[in-house]
Amino acid sequence: MFNLEHISKFIDAKLIGNPRKKIIGLSDYREPHPDKLIFISKKKDLNSEILKNSGVILCSEDLYDDSCEVNFLISDEPKLSFAKITQLFKKSSLRLYSSSYKNLSLGTDVQIGNNCLFGHGVIIEDNVTIGNNSIISHHVVIHSGSIIGNNVKIDAGCIIGSEGFGNIQDKKSFNWIHIHHLGNVEIKNDVSIGSNCTIDRGTIANTIIHDGVIIDNQVHIAHNVSIGERTAIAAKVGIAGSCIIGKRNMIGGMVGIIDHIKTADDVIISATSTVNRNIYESGVYTGIMPISQHSSWKRIAFWITKLDKILRKLNIKKI
Repeated sequence: MFNLEHISKFIDAKLIGNPRKKIIGLSDYREPHPDKLIFISKKKDLNSEILKNSGVILCSEDLYDDSCEVNFLISDEPKLSFAKITQLFKKSSLRLYSSSYKNLSLGTDVQIGNNCLFGHGVIIEDNVTIGNNSIISHHVVIHSGSIIGNNVKIDAGCIIGSEGFGNIQDKKSFNWIHIHHLGNVEIKNDVSIGSNCTIDRGTIANTIIHDGVIIDNQVHIAHNVSIGERTAIAAKVGIAGSCIIGKRNMIGGMVGIIDHIKTADDVIISATSTVNRNIYESGVYTGIMPISQHSSWKRIAFWITKLDKILRKLNIKKI
């Protein structure tokens, strides 16, 4: 529970209303509550029921209604402010975590920094280093030699430093000969990794996840990959071996990136795209066929949907 004065200072927003009003949590705009905060981003959602029953409304200046008596928090970046407010009201599950190493399966020569928390069933193998203020959730496996920085959060079920998928076929016997991976995984500072992700160790050099990267659930990052700073990766993305992903990339859900691909900084890849060539310039890219700039893909997609009509006009039989 926080009063509005505290919340307004925390998000650096202008408060119009009662600074001593207590807010006990957040509410969906479709279910207003007299003691909860509602975030409104569209004028059409600001109806009379919300204006009458909300504890406080967070919105931009252009949505503020000065004829109403309800409390308002006015922000230049309301969505960012909302994200910060969720930090205040997050339901803590830290009671399920421990800073004690008694419940961990620990290898030898493991170094763990200050203020780290661990869930149940965590396995940390030999020669692992973990920085300060990191949270390792339930049933995470961190394989030998992995290096994890400060303020890293790894959600349940992740496997860090698993063996990479590198194999050579013996042409005489047709058997697959595995290439043993001798590198490690290095996760820099302020990285967040969702549930059930796997990050493979490098073949010789390390697989590296740079500062500030955020990764959704069920993502696979293969051996020798480098993920640039502040990149965001949505669920079910697969990044094949030896890719170099630029800084501040945004990779949509279910994107597949083939091996040895490089992307520039500030690239956005639309969901379900297949990336099978290098991307040298920043921009938005889309494609289930060979990836192209988003603006080009939209033109191609438009004409694809018109092909039947064009064929009929030209009196050409369908192939």
